[in-house]
Amino acid sequence: MVIVLFVLVLWYGGLFFQSFFLHRYAAHQVFTMSKLMERITFVLTWIFQGSSYLSAYGYGIMHRMHHAYTDTEKDPHSPSHDANLFAMMWKTKTIYQDINKERITIDERFTKNVPQWKGFDKFASSRFSRLLWISLYILIFVYFVTAWWQWLLLPIAFLMAPIHGVIINWFGHIYGYVNYTMKNTSKNLFRFDFLMMGEGYHNNHHKHASRANFGVKWYEVDITFLIIKLLDAVGFIQLKPIRIKK
Repeated sequence: MVIVLFVLVLWYGGLFFQSFFLHRYAAHQVFTMSKLMERITFVLTWIFQGSSYLSAYGYGIMHRMHHAYTDTEKDPHSPSHDANLFAMMWKTKTIYQDINKERITIDERFTKNVPQWKGFDKFASSRFSRLLWISLYILIFVYFVTAWWQWLLLPIAFLMAPIHGVIINWFGHIYGYVNYTMKNTSKNLFRFDFLMMGEGYHNNHHKHASRANFGVKWYEVDITFLIIKLLDAVGFIQLKPIRIKK
């Protein structure tokens, strides 16, 4: 079915660029890329995230804050300090917008080398851009829907990036298993992360934040990392060598 395939492309396409570009590159800088490649990736992130586009600058800084303040009152998103997932996401949205619009002072350790393309972000995050993508999604649904239940997928298409965020930032701190006992509530959601392309290994990531591969056990396959390895092999990016502390 065309609609299901369309939503799957948005799900995994948007998720990949969120994990690859916003998370592992902007926030943790586990690899490097040329300025041209960076700009191309900005545009591809906009194309695949569409109406829910997230700025690498805002995401990168906020995620660094999450690692520095995990499960404390300063954490931008923590089930430990928010009444429910809607309250957490509203708080996250507010902090994200404050960072992007430079309405708050940010410690230099959180801003260092975070990629920023102000002109493009202003356009990609604009109401015009979001409405343009929403209109396109609606037209695709109008043309290709074959059953009433497929309309239930439309809100998911609109809010794809926040949904990805809820899965990791809320459920990834409540449900799952741990490989490492730490002073935070991070969990691994899946033993084989087919849904979140490696992002579900949240406990592993909190232990080894600078590690490109979020999987640790043999069965914890990090799909995004496999793609990163391929991009490194063909020269589009350059992985940084990392020593893992036991």
